Amino acid sequence: MGLIVIRYGEIGLKGKNRPYFVKRLRKNIRECLQGNDITGEVRSVGQRVYVQAEDVERAVEKLRDVFGVVSLSPAQEVAADIRAIKAEALQVAQRAGLNEERSFRMQSRRADKSFPLISPEINRVVGAHVQEATGAQVDLSDEADLTIGVEVRRDHALVFGQTVAGHGGLPLGTQGRAVALMSGGIDSPVAAWLIMKRGCAVIPVHFRWSEVELAKFLDNCQVLSRYAYGWDMRPIVLDHQEVFGETYEKLRSVGAERWTCIFCKRALLQKACQIADQHWAKALVTGDSLGQVASQTLDNLEVISYGIEKPILRPLIGLDKTEITALARRIGTFDISIREAKSCPYLPPDPLTRASLPKLRAVLEKMGE
Repeated sequence: MGLIVIRYGEIGLKGKNRPYFVKRLRKNIRECLQGNDITGEVRSVGQRVYVQAEDVERAVEKLRDVFGVVSLSPAQEVAADIRAIKAEALQVAQRAGLNEERSFRMQSRRADKSFPLISPEINRVVGAHVQEATGAQVDLSDEADLTIGVEVRRDHALVFGQTVAGHGGLPLGTQGRAVALMSGGIDSPVAAWLIMKRGCAVIPVHFRWSEVELAKFLDNCQVLSRYAYGWDMRPIVLDHQEVFGETYEKLRSVGAERWTCIFCKRALLQKACQIADQHWAKALVTGDSLGQVASQTLDNLEVISYGIEKPILRPLIGLDKTEITALARRIGTFDISIREAKSCPYLPPDPLTRASLPKLRAVLEKMGE
C-alpha cells in the first residue's frame, strides 16, 4: 500500500463548518476509489487527507478529478528526524534521475513547530545533501526539473517528488442540487461542470428536438459523471415540441415570431422549475454567455428571467467563446459537442435582440396569457 497526500484549499477556511466539508470530501474520495475498483483507506491528518492505496498511480489519476482536491502527491512517510528526511529526499532524487545536468529545488513545510529546524533551514540542509550526492544544480524557480517536497508533522515527516494538480472547488454535494439545462453544444456542459466544482449536485435536463443532439447530450453526461463522485447523476430527457409547441403556435398566430427564442427559453426554464421542485433542487443552471447570441443580450436575459421562480445560475456569463472552449477541452466535452449538429427547428430568421418587459407583457396579452 502506497501513501497519497491530498491537499484541499478553501475548505480549510470554513471555520466551525470545516469538519462537515472534510467529512464529505473523504466520503467522495472513498466513492472514487470504490467506483474505480481501487483498494484503499482514507483518513484525515491535520489539514491533509491521507489515502493508502494499492495502485498509487491509478489512484492519483482518478482522485485528481474529485472536486475539493487542490493537489495530491504520492509520498513516503518517514520519522520526523532530519537524517531520515535527508535519506528519503536523496531516494526521491535518484528515482527521478537527478544528476549534474538537471536542476532541483526544495519546498518544506514545518507543521510541527517543535521541530528544531525551521522550513528554510530544512530546505538548506536537505538540499545540500541532495546536491552533494547528485551534483545537480539548485534552481529556486518554477523552471526546476524536480521539486522535492517535505512536510514535517509531530510524529512523522512526508517526502515527495511529484505534485499533481486537482480541480479544487468544494466537495460535490455540500451545496445542494441544481437542474442544469443542457443542449448538445459546447457551453452548457461546461456550465454544469463549473457548478459541480462549487459543490452543487447537478440534474442534467435535455429538451429533445433531434436524435443527434440527444446523443451528444447523453455522451456529455457520461463525461460529467467522471467528476460526479458523491452524486448519482441521472439525465432527464423531455420532448421539446411538447414543452414549447403550443406556445410557438400562439406566437405565430399573433405575428410575434421574432420573440420565438425568448419565449422558448422561458418555457424551458418554467418546465425546469417543475423538475427542480420534484427533485428538491434549489436553482437552475444555463450556459448563457453575455452577448454571445441573440437570446443572451442583457435586455433579453432580463425578459427571459422574468417570473421564473428559481434562481438562474449562469457561470459562463463573463467568459468569451475562446475561454469556454478551452474549458470544454480541459474537461473532455469539446470533441463530443462539436460533432454533427442540428439547428433548433423553431429558430426564426430575424430573432429579437432587445426585448423589454413592457413589450413582453403586450405580447402575452395578445396571446391571451
